[in-house]
Amino acid sequence: MLESTFIFLNGIGESTERRLWDQGIVDWYSFLDCSLLPGIAPARKHLYDREVAAAIDHYQSGNWRFFARCLKSREHWRLFQTLRSRTVFLDIETTGEPAGMGEVTVVGLYANGTLTILVQGETLTEERLCEEFSRYSLLVTFFGSGFDLPYLHATFPRLNLEQAHFDLCFAARRLGLRGGLKHIELEVGLSRPSEIQGFSGWDAVHLWQAWKSGNAEAKRLLCVYNEADVRNLEPLAEYLFGQLISRYGPVQIQAIN
Repeated sequence: MLESTFIFLNGIGESTERRLWDQGIVDWYSFLDCSLLPGIAPARKHLYDREVAAAIDHYQSGNWRFFARCLKSREHWRLFQTLRSRTVFLDIETTGEPAGMGEVTVVGLYANGTLTILVQGETLTEERLCEEFSRYSLLVTFFGSGFDLPYLHATFPRLNLEQAHFDLCFAARRLGLRGGLKHIELEVGLSRPSEIQGFSGWDAVHLWQAWKSGNAEAKRLLCVYNEADVRNLEPLAEYLFGQLISRYGPVQIQAIN
């Protein structure tokens, strides 16, 4: 999908992009192969060619932050397929206070089939987070742009958060799916372990408090809850990406998916 994207070009929006697709201009290479395109003046086409060629260079060199910067955040979903092996699914738990006042208690990271849970007072440090985040080019969260990432930035100011970000909350809303993560999981057929059925973010706060008071079982349940959050982000992202492709992608890619 990324190589079929033209909306980073100044003056090209979704409708013009779709018109290009309908004319058979389905990727950057077919765009460059056409010397003239209906509705685009030759001088502007020449400028676009330079920008598309630069995008190809960035793509081939793996400069993914170029696309994170030139695409609006609502369009970062377009990188998901390309960056699948460099994607991390992320969810945090906190002490319940607002960012800058409270603390991050647990950070769950799930990438390439490997789960990493970092716990405050044990493995959760700014240095460790910086090391983990440096491995990835795309972050996937549910409402992370409104909660997880601002909270992490306030708590760990040296953490680099310039990666592309596929926020599933806003992708779901774009597709007509409303409500929180647990509600949407049920709508798309995802489940959670029975022992944490009905748990919410506030339960995670109370479990942390119970563990700090000496309840070892509370810590285990907190980690199970966080694990369910991050693991379920993967199939949800795959589902939403497929729906976004079907609704907003070129017909050729829709057929492949």
